Amino acid sequence: MTPIVTEFTPLASAFGGALIGVAAVLLMTFGGRIFGATGILSGAILPSGAGDRAWRWALLAGMVSGPLAVQLMTGSMPAVEIPISLPMIIVGGFLVGVGVNFSSGCTSGHGVCGMARLSPRSIIATLTFMAATIVTVYIVRHVIGA
Repeated sequence: MTPIVTEFTPLASAFGGALIGVAAVLLMTFGGRIFGATGILSGAILPSGAGDRAWRWALLAGMVSGPLAVQLMTGSMPAVEIPISLPMIIVGGFLVGVGVNFSSGCTSGHGVCGMARLSPRSIIATLTFMAATIVTVYIVRHVIGA
């Protein structure tokens, strides 16, 4: 089995993080909403109020269209390698969904918006996300050997 190689991209990551931060601030400023990706997705599928669906679908379309923008600017799609099987992706997606449900939000809602507001619940949730991530990466890379 080929080991997983993690690319270190500090400039691209900082730029992407800044864009997420700006988007979160704009959504809060002009829409009074928290930029929580799973909440936005669930609200697009199961809207809570009239007129609430359009902005959610527009934001989701913007999230998905990023690779197309890269292709327009560079002439090629970004390289994406997924070193695990489809069943593992499905199991991982299910586990993320369970975690989002238990923590009442995702990393974007708690980690970006909640921590910026110094929400104790979000700080605890984000610390839990990070601890689970560290343990998972350690197990996958050093115990299982993937």
